[in-house]
Amino acid sequence: MTRPNAIRASLLSLTVLAACTGKPSFNDASLSDRQLNLEDFFDGDFVAYGQFQDILGTVRRQFVVTIDGDWDGETLRLTEDFVYEDGSTEQRIWTLRKTGAIVADQTWEGTAPGVIGVATGREQGDRFNWQYEIDLPVPSADGETETLRVTFDDWMWQQTNDRLLNIAYVKRFGFDIGEVVISFEKQ
Repeated sequence: MTRPNAIRASLLSLTVLAACTGKPSFNDASLSDRQLNLEDFFDGDFVAYGQFQDILGTVRRQFVVTIDGDWDGETLRLTEDFVYEDGSTEQRIWTLRKTGAIVADQTWEGTAPGVIGVATGREQGDRFNWQYEIDLPVPSADGETETLRVTFDDWMWQQTNDRLLNIAYVKRFGFDIGEVVISFEKQ
């Protein structure tokens, strides 16, 4: 096998393995009897600690985010202030609205600067799934910032009355590129 063909075969193997990794589903058994109520849980102040790791498991970026959540009875507004390990900062302001119920599940829609179209979510039992496409600012190798269009498939589980775990599966051009793991703590 020629070197370029060997490289292609290796990349194809990695892609197939990445596609086979398990991801959460609403069909998974619930691990608790908690009922996540997004608008109650995120009404208030939070601090969250997180990191992005690439598909091979290498941690590429860490951050702390403070969040001010406000539920006014119709709209949940989340102001997120990120501070990354390199000292850079970013702010994202989400506006979410409850759109209805599917049996016992609650559905949501949301917008934020950089999000392409409308984010959609579904709340069931102790978990919430949030999906969206976003133009994400990312530092490049030369120290500048570039924008990458990626897709997030966020899964959140309420662990206690004041703690929530979030694992976001990140794709670019339909391929898995990594995960973001975040632990939210109510202040």
